[in-house]
Amino acid sequence: MVKVAGMGSRLVRGTAIGCGVAAIAGGGIGWAVGEPVTPADIVAARTMPSDLCARIGDVSSLLPKASSGPVTMTQVGSTTITCEAGSSRAKVRAFTAASVKVSITPYGGQDAGAGNKPFTPTQTAKKVFTRSPMKTLNEDRPYPTKFSHTPSGMAGESWAVHVLVQRADIVVQVDYTANPVEADVAQKAALALADRAIWESK
Repeated sequence: MVKVAGMGSRLVRGTAIGCGVAAIAGGGIGWAVGEPVTPADIVAARTMPSDLCARIGDVSSLLPKASSGPVTMTQVGSTTITCEAGSSRAKVRAFTAASVKVSITPYGGQDAGAGNKPFTPTQTAKKVFTRSPMKTLNEDRPYPTKFSHTPSGMAGESWAVHVLVQRADIVVQVDYTANPVEADVAQKAALALADRAIWESK
C-alpha cells in the first residue's frame, strides 16, 4: 500500500510539473507549429504627445547668447516627432551659430517571418539602435547610448554632435551643431537633451 501511494505521489508530482511546463510553453506553442501571424498579433507603435517638443522645454542654453528669453523647439511629424531650433548672428570679428534637432521615434512590433512570434516594439527599437554605425558610449548611462562628432573650422571650434539613445520602444536622436563650442560641452548638452526627450516621451 505504501509503495502504491509513493507511485501515486510521484505520478501526481510528475503531472503537476508537466502541466507547469506546458503552461509556460503554451504562450509560444502556436508560433512553433507555424500558425500565421495576423495584423492583430503585431503591436502598433504608440502615439507621442502632440506637445512633446514643448514638454522638453527651453533650449536657449544650447544656442548663442543672442537668443533672448526661453526657446521652445518647433514640432513637426506624427509618427516620428521632430523638434528643431536654431539661431545665428554675425559680427565684424566673430560669428556664433547653433542648431539643434531632436527626433523621437516610437517603434511598433514587426512580423518575424513564418512560424515565428512577432518582434515586440522594444525588440524592434533595439534592432534599429544596434544597427546604427555610431560608436557605443561607454559611460555610466541609464539607457543604451551611441554618439559621433565631427569637427569643422580652422581650430576645431565648431562641432557637429550626434547622439542616439534607446529606451524600451523609443529611439531618440539628437543632432547638435554649434560654433564656437568645445566637443565635450556639445556632447554633454546633446546627451542631456536626449535624456529629457526620453523622459517626456514615457
